[in-house]
Amino acid sequence: MDRAKNPFSPGAGTPPPELAGRSIILEDAMVALERVKNGRAEKSMILVGLRGVGKTVLLVEIQHLAEAQGYRVIFIEAHESRQKKTLPALLVPHLRRILLNLDRGEMISEKTKKALRVFKSFISALHIKAGDLELSIDIDAETGEADSGDLEVDLASLFVAIGEAAKDRNTTVAIIIDELQYLDEKELSALIMAIHRISQKSLPLILIGAGLPQLLGKAGNSKSYAERLFSYPEVGALAKEDSRIALQVPAKELGIDFSPEALDEIYKATKGYPYFLQEWGYHAWNIAAKNSSVITIEDAKNATQLSISNLDKNFFRVRFDRLTPGERKYVRALAELGRNPQRSGDIANKLGKTVEQVAPLRAQLINKGMLYSPAHGDIAFTVPLFEEFLIREIPNFSKME
Repeated sequence: MDRAKNPFSPGAGTPPPELAGRSIILEDAMVALERVKNGRAEKSMILVGLRGVGKTVLLVEIQHLAEAQGYRVIFIEAHESRQKKTLPALLVPHLRRILLNLDRGEMISEKTKKALRVFKSFISALHIKAGDLELSIDIDAETGEADSGDLEVDLASLFVAIGEAAKDRNTTVAIIIDELQYLDEKELSALIMAIHRISQKSLPLILIGAGLPQLLGKAGNSKSYAERLFSYPEVGALAKEDSRIALQVPAKELGIDFSPEALDEIYKATKGYPYFLQEWGYHAWNIAAKNSSVITIEDAKNATQLSISNLDKNFFRVRFDRLTPGERKYVRALAELGRNPQRSGDIANKLGKTVEQVAPLRAQLINKGMLYSPAHGDIAFTVPLFEEFLIREIPNFSKME
């Protein structure tokens, strides 16, 4: 095959050549965007799923849908690092841009002027900076609104002011946030409260987010009404037929076919996870004979070996290297027990400790986005096939120090 024409593109958030198996989610997002634009009440949306299922890709696609409908769109990503920017610091530069754009035009909008004053109050009260530059606008603050220094109160006031300005300008705003699980409790609570206020007033602003499965519990713990405020589409592995489509369609557009046996081999190896399908498709294409028009079972098997080696050195290794020795031992014990979710008590027993003794490790791994709890007392990996990597990396669990 011509490597320069390889249609497959493994990468973080890289759009696949064929977005298979996601039509229902995209249709629901389109309906939600249209309803908000038309002044109808509608839930905001948070996509939930493991690593490598294409949540970021879907957010980008939803961004395009929103922009095509005339939305003013903000797209940001929360960060895990302790040195991360706070939620207000992430939002403020984009909100400033939107408000200044709303203020342009022939007719003076008093709602937009007020929103700018509320925005000035917000950044002043929280002392928000962008890098080393102080964010400011040449307008007086709105005394008594968004100036308390309490994020829950102030963010809600700011969102309402922006929503009212957007309504006055006959436009709509979409705030898209990836990796929502990395928001701390206070930030997530403030965001939920702000969207709640927007919903109560039926203002033209919608939140579209994405995060790991633990986000469901975090949102519910933060605000009891979060379950009713958002829809939570689950983004999972692709079904076998959708996996075939994801591989076959882009290849056939270039005159190349996968044999049925090759497709079966790749699905068996990848379990239908979109990121891995791109990885296997990419290597299978490059391995296949240059003058061939068919990717064979042998090509797929060779791609399995090359893909696993590449993932071990990059995709899995990056995550493994972030773990402390104690965390590595905990996840290796989890891997030893099997692929399915395991009881926290069984992992503790495997480590020769009590549940209470290993609870801090469990919490740290959840905070790092490595593990999540699918049910009370259960624990599982957020990274598909990570348990297989751990067994390859540390073949003998009993010899770990």
